[in-house]
Amino acid sequence: MSIEGRQKISWVQKHMPILGKINAAFQKEQPFAGKKIVVCLHLEAKTGYLALVLQAGGAEVTVVASNPLSTQDDVVAALVEQGIKAYARHGESYEEYQKHHRQALDENPDLLIDDGGDLITRLHCEYSHLLPDILGGCEETTTGIKRLKAMENSGILQIPVISVNDAMMKHLFDNRYGTGQSVWDGINGTTNLLVAGKDVVVVGYGWCGRGVAMRAKGLGARVIVTEVDPIRANEALLDGFAVMPLKEAAALGDIFVTVTGNKNVLRGEHFALMKDGAILANAGHFDVEISKHDLYRLAQSHQLIKPNIEEYVLADGRKLYLLGEGRLVNLAAGNGHPAEIMDLSFALQALSLAYLVEKAGKLPKQVLPVPEELDRQVACLRLEALGIQIDRLTEEQINYLNDWA
Repeated sequence: MSIEGRQKISWVQKHMPILGKINAAFQKEQPFAGKKIVVCLHLEAKTGYLALVLQAGGAEVTVVASNPLSTQDDVVAALVEQGIKAYARHGESYEEYQKHHRQALDENPDLLIDDGGDLITRLHCEYSHLLPDILGGCEETTTGIKRLKAMENSGILQIPVISVNDAMMKHLFDNRYGTGQSVWDGINGTTNLLVAGKDVVVVGYGWCGRGVAMRAKGLGARVIVTEVDPIRANEALLDGFAVMPLKEAAALGDIFVTVTGNKNVLRGEHFALMKDGAILANAGHFDVEISKHDLYRLAQSHQLIKPNIEEYVLADGRKLYLLGEGRLVNLAAGNGHPAEIMDLSFALQALSLAYLVEKAGKLPKQVLPVPEELDRQVACLRLEALGIQIDRLTEEQINYLNDWA
C-alpha cells in the first residue's frame, strides 16, 4: 500500500514547485529543529508532501485527519514509512476521530496546523495544560477561522493563530479556483451524469460559492444562487446568475451544492419541494449543512446505491440522492483541490509556521493575518515557477504615487 502512497506524493510533488523551493530552504535553515508539529488536515497526497517538507525543516511531525472520509490510507502508510507519526484511517468513526486527535495532542506539540478548528478547540478544552508551551498554530478554512474568532471574542483563545485562509494567495485561489474545480470533479466522478442543461443551485456566494457557480456555468448549467447577504446577492446578479430565496430554488434545482459554513441550510421544508432525483452535495467544511436528520425523518427507506451515493425514498415516492454522506464532496468523493492550488496554500502554511517560531513569545494570543511579505513571497515564487516576469514601478512612478499634491 505504501508504494501507491509514495507514487501519489511523488506525482503531486512534481506539480508543487513553490513548496519544493521552500523544502530546499528548510533543509538548509532547519527552522523547526527540536520542534514537534501536529498537522490536522485532509490526509491525501498534497498534505503528505507538506508533512515531509516540515520534517525536512527539522520537525518531528504527527498527522491526524480533519475529515474521516478524506483520509487516503496508502498516503498515510507512506508517511509512516518515512518517519512521520499518524493517527488516522479512512472511514474512522466519530469516536475514533476524537481518540486520534487526543493521541496527536499527547505528542506535546509546539506548533499546530488545523482545518476547521477541531484540534485547537480540543486543545483548549481538554489539553489546556499544554497551552503555555505552544508557540502557535495556523488555520486553513473559513469555518475554522469563524470558530477561532468566536473563541478570541469570548476570551478563550490562549495561543496566536495565523489565519492562512484569509491570505490573498489562499482564498482568492484555493477557495475559488480550487473549490470550483474539485467540487465538480467530485460530483461528476461520483454520479457520471451530465451537468449541461441542468439547474444547479449554489447555496452561499462566498469565495467558494463563486468558484462552484463559475464552474457550473462553464459546464453548461443554469445557475441559481441563494444568499443571506445583500451585497453578495448583488454580486451574484452582476455575475450573471439568478438569485432567489432557497424555498423558490428548491423546486427548480437538479443539483444542490451548499457552501455556507452554517448548519441545516438544506432541511425538511426544502426537501419537501424538491424534484424527484435531485442530487444533494455539500462543499462546506462540516457535514451539517444538509440536514441528514430531516432526510432520515422524511424517508420511507434509505440505502447506499453506489459508492458515495445514498438514496432517500420519500413518502410520495420521490428519491433524493445525498453524495459523500453530506461531507465535503470534493474530498469525500474526490481527490480534493488540484496540486498547483494547494502549492499556494501549503506554502503559506509552511512559511507561517516558520514565522511563529521566529516570533515566539512576541505575538498576541489572537487570530492574526498572514504577514503581507509572506503573501507576496508566495505570489512571486508562483510566477517564478511559471517563468513569468512582471513590470516594476519606476522611481518616478513611485514618487508620483506617494506625492499627495
